[in-house]
Amino acid sequence: MRFTNLLLVFLVSAAALCASDPFVGTWKMNPAKTKYKAGTAPKELTITVTEVGSDINVALAGTTADGSKIAYSYTAPSAGGDGKIESAFYDGVSAKRIGPNERETSYMKGGKPVYTAHSKLSADGDSLLVHSKGINSLGRPVEANTVYERQK
Repeated sequence: MRFTNLLLVFLVSAAALCASDPFVGTWKMNPAKTKYKAGTAPKELTITVTEVGSDINVALAGTTADGSKIAYSYTAPSAGGDGKIESAFYDGVSAKRIGPNERETSYMKGGKPVYTAHSKLSADGDSLLVHSKGINSLGRPVEANTVYERQK
């Protein structure tokens, strides 16, 4: 009987681990691999993604090229939909899951999308490519392919 209970606990734990969102973790920008077509790349940028129930919490923090701080966060349903954002610039956020390792996030100002970030995980899950375009959180136009590496 103890073996059966132990096996059941193990299987439930394994299923919970497998169901975890693949974007969960801490991601640090790799400046050498990041390319900006418009705008200026930040000196550093870290994204922290956590999962709470059926939601993901995303926090971005870093420093711009001129030394200004970048910081905002949002919560959105892991499966996609409208979320809540804490930002001095944006007033809304909506996430869409395109595939198991791909999602798109739209940031709003005045109820209209002004910035879109298309995120795709590498096959090994150790890097994240984010194509972004629009008006960034500092109110500046930007278009970039930013590469992040998972921190272990």
